[in-house]
Amino acid sequence: MKKDKSEIKVFISLRESTCSECGENLGRKAWITLKKKKGAICLSCADLDHLLFLPAGDAALTRRAKKYSTLTAVVLKWSRARKHYERQGLLVESKALDLAEKECFADIEYRERRKEREAMRRAELDSKYIKTFAGKIRELFPNCPKEREYNIAEHACLKYSGRIGRSASAKEFSKEAIRLAVIAYIRHAETDYDLLLAQGYDRYDARLQVEYTISEILSKWEKTFNK
Repeated sequence: MKKDKSEIKVFISLRESTCSECGENLGRKAWITLKKKKGAICLSCADLDHLLFLPAGDAALTRRAKKYSTLTAVVLKWSRARKHYERQGLLVESKALDLAEKECFADIEYRERRKEREAMRRAELDSKYIKTFAGKIRELFPNCPKEREYNIAEHACLKYSGRIGRSASAKEFSKEAIRLAVIAYIRHAETDYDLLLAQGYDRYDARLQVEYTISEILSKWEKTFNK
């Protein structure tokens, strides 16, 4: 069911948290969403884990990134001193942040900022693990577009916010974990799912809307052809 459009909120928890959907122990300082009657939900289960964090402080960059991002979420943290939630920044799509940076900075400044961001991203990734994970994706989905398996593996395996690639089953390279990682990528990159969330659709209703498209793409990527 579509709901009234409102700003999606992500909270940095100050206490031990457990995701009410996947049961994962998120520890302290977890990034979560809160749902009535359900409690904390990790960003992976909330389908927000593909977004990048843009810290508060640069109003022009934030404004432009929000303009270009189909889906956004405001990040909040409780201030014990001030007794209220304070805005920490915004979660935005990678392509939106790229466009915003290009508009805000001269070429040399943009390159330096991008270089710093890519360095931070690489620091979060285990290159050997990513390569193995990508290889498993290619085995299960031989018709996945060339090099796409690395994009999927990087998205799934970032240490940030408990993504599927960091789960115990993924570390054992189970077929189900790899399939879930591919489905999550397709959902965000190949369908209108993020747009539906941004329009106020409930997560489960939005998933139903794109289920057929995901199934078609999975079938195409899984097929093997005999010469």
